Amino acid sequence: MLYSKYFAPIQKENPKDASIVSHQLMLKCGLIRQTYSGIYIWLPLGLKVLDKISQIIKDEMNKSGAINVLMPTIQSAEIWQESGRYDDYGLEMLRIKDRHGKELLYGPTNEEQITQVVRDNVKSYKDFPMNLYQIQWKFRDEIRPRFGVMRGREFLMKDAYSFDMTFEGAVISYKKMFASYLKIFDTLGLKAIPMQAANGAIGGELSHEFMILANTGESEVFCDKSILDLSFNNKEINYDKDIEDIFNLYTSFYAATDEKHDVADAKYVANKDKVVSMRGIEVGHIFSFGDKYSKSMKLEILGADGKLINPQMGSYGIGVSRLVGGLIEASHDEKGIIWNKSVSPFLVMLSSLGTQENVVSACDNIYKILLNQGIEVLYNNKEDGAGSKLATADMLGFPYQINIGSKSLERRVMELKNRATGEVITIDINDTNKLITILKS
Repeated sequence: MLYSKYFAPIQKENPKDASIVSHQLMLKCGLIRQTYSGIYIWLPLGLKVLDKISQIIKDEMNKSGAINVLMPTIQSAEIWQESGRYDDYGLEMLRIKDRHGKELLYGPTNEEQITQVVRDNVKSYKDFPMNLYQIQWKFRDEIRPRFGVMRGREFLMKDAYSFDMTFEGAVISYKKMFASYLKIFDTLGLKAIPMQAANGAIGGELSHEFMILANTGESEVFCDKSILDLSFNNKEINYDKDIEDIFNLYTSFYAATDEKHDVADAKYVANKDKVVSMRGIEVGHIFSFGDKYSKSMKLEILGADGKLINPQMGSYGIGVSRLVGGLIEASHDEKGIIWNKSVSPFLVMLSSLGTQENVVSACDNIYKILLNQGIEVLYNNKEDGAGSKLATADMLGFPYQINIGSKSLERRVMELKNRATGEVITIDINDTNKLITILKS
């Protein structure tokens, strides 16, 4: 993609209304623009990140056995009245009426809607266990939307809902999602710690929040330092064999949100010298809540013994749009964003550091080669100065930068910079095989 033809409106100054780094950089780099308090347009660079995060989530959810659906954003108030949550949910719910006076709402979550779908379409125990998920926009009317996409009103979420005929089956479904979340965050390049958490408005018993540790985190969290050393290291999960071991390993360490922090907990007492207090950003939350919704909404399934059973349910959310802010909070420096390869809008920023014919020709040639190799490259062919182009490349934070100028061409080389490490190596201008090998490694 030619930068001169791309839509990425950059701001040179820090936005006055942005108080945290991720919000500042998302505005400066042209990832988003606010249209109303807590509501954003996702511009091309930001949308590419959203799409890549969504695909990583879909890939792992599918591997876990979950099935993709897509539910509408507008829901009938009737199903929320059935569950008993319509009056309890509070002012965060945006309530509307259609032209016939029928009460509707912009969904903040989908427990009721998915329960209705299964109730109306599934009748036999032979169809269970079942886990249905979607990636869809939601709306919660936050009283103080702030921190950009970290706490907006409209947000993109992955929400999954499991259905099991027994409590034991529900626990297995919960552990599958626990493991899949750890794998998803690992693929994203994030260290997300599962922590005992309160259930809030969702209800239920089992509950874990997945927290990114960052100084700008909204809440205080407590965890055993040893859990910070755990990592998947790109290992694939065997969902038939690995989930019990993964769950037991991570839950063997003390880790709790502020609401669930308990100095009387046996794990805390045994390891309190290793427990540290830090700030955390929530990027995922999983719940197992039994028959809370299946019972209130009369979801009844005929069991193997001929008796009607209210299935055991769980729900599992990841804030996809929130993750973009979380990724930036976790990985940036004074120059700008430092993207992980898996989610970066482009792999490479190619910059021509001069307008001389030989510089432009060399850059055009490298650009064509990268495109032919299927490498995502943004080619800064604008007439800006070299300093401005280098600063832009650092701020946008793609994993690699290729810089070619008249001085480097005098030595018949191009410079390849690793954004994360700052390391710069020179490569012969004709040795494109070496360049491609490094970029694809």
